[in-house]
Amino acid sequence: MLSMAQPTTSARERILDSYIELLISEGERAATLDAVARTAEVSKGGLLYHFKNKDALVESLIERLEEEVEADIARLHSHPEDSIGYFLRTSVNMGTPYDRAILATLRIAQENHQARDALNRMHEQWRGALARTISDPAVVDVVIFVSDGIYSASALDGAVAHSVQETIDVVKRLVAS
Repeated sequence: MLSMAQPTTSARERILDSYIELLISEGERAATLDAVARTAEVSKGGLLYHFKNKDALVESLIERLEEEVEADIARLHSHPEDSIGYFLRTSVNMGTPYDRAILATLRIAQENHQARDALNRMHEQWRGALARTISDPAVVDVVIFVSDGIYSASALDGAVAHSVQETIDVVKRLVAS
């Protein structure tokens, strides 16, 4: 009889997920190697086998963020007739791996130039993707600023003051005028 067990997450992925969780929930200072190992339920030696130091954890976090951005851009390109709607609808923090990678990177960006650079690259990629369907660079920036506002509001308290669809409708009216 075949086992119906769920595939297990590799120790390396568990460690990275634990690092991200600690960054989001407790901040950079709490995300020590010991705390990450404890949260991932591995020995410190097991953590060091996969990540030689904290910098290697940061590099893997940034790699994950970049993979998520690439996948998101591909999804955006599959909605060329509604790139503004897609972009703004997906600007709500839903706790996805993409959201978690963004939030964790934001938590370390003030002190870590690699994280700050990764977030800047993410914004530039969004700009480039939106510019494929929006001809005015100022409008692209407005859409990104609105997206950042939606994301910040939803990340802080899980709620958005206006419905996202109302916001999309307003932005589309502004673009059309």
